[in-house]
Amino acid sequence: MPSESTVLAIDTATEVCSVAVLSGDRLTELIEVVGQRHSERVLPMVDAALDRAGLSLVDIDFFAFGAGPGSFTGLRIACGVVQGLAYGKRKRVVPVGNLRALAARAFAVTTEGEVLLAAIDARMNEAYCAIYRRDEQVTETRAPALERPPALVQLALVGQVDIVAGNALAAFSGIWPREKSWAAMPDVIPSAASIAHLARFDAAHGLSVAPELAAPVYVRDQVALTLAQRRQAANALPSSERDVRVGGPAHCAREQQ
Repeated sequence: MPSESTVLAIDTATEVCSVAVLSGDRLTELIEVVGQRHSERVLPMVDAALDRAGLSLVDIDFFAFGAGPGSFTGLRIACGVVQGLAYGKRKRVVPVGNLRALAARAFAVTTEGEVLLAAIDARMNEAYCAIYRRDEQVTETRAPALERPPALVQLALVGQVDIVAGNALAAFSGIWPREKSWAAMPDVIPSAASIAHLARFDAAHGLSVAPELAAPVYVRDQVALTLAQRRQAANALPSSERDVRVGGPAHCAREQQ
């Protein structure tokens, strides 16, 4: 059954909310830019995607979600919704990494290139990144990690990548050399569609879990710089900038959205 399974996938790791239903060769996907309104929109989008696909929750064999890295709040929403849906229908869950889903999407867009660096802006002057090889399962050759922008170029060179994909290309545009040996794909993003396809493959190879065991992959343990860390960084700034960068209540740490 898993190789022909019907999968419902959800991704809320960014400001984009996407839901996909993969049944046989038919893919139904809904995508909305929702900002921080994932919790309001995700279930109505699930209902709409199922309706458009002509299916109901009882027809779903596996539930999948974008497991991260990404927005801490968004990852918890996707995981929690999928856990609830799967538990209610006594089905299993397939967590799919967002960087792997990004790589899968990029490989689908171009037939050129075999090794890809996926890199997305993690804020706080850092990027989430990983390296993948083109094959049926989109094999991870370097695990997702958190890196400073200058390290991304070194990773691309040492990893001999053919493609660099993700919004880190635009977010840190100043670090990338003009003369490069890889194709740049800054506009490629992961979505529920690529998550659904990868989830079907993973389910067929026994990589699903019970709903209560599903969990996001945060990569970053810390969601914002502490006040002490910001003061330490500000001490290196000229005094004219120091008072602007570190101050009162307006500078309190907030969770990454």
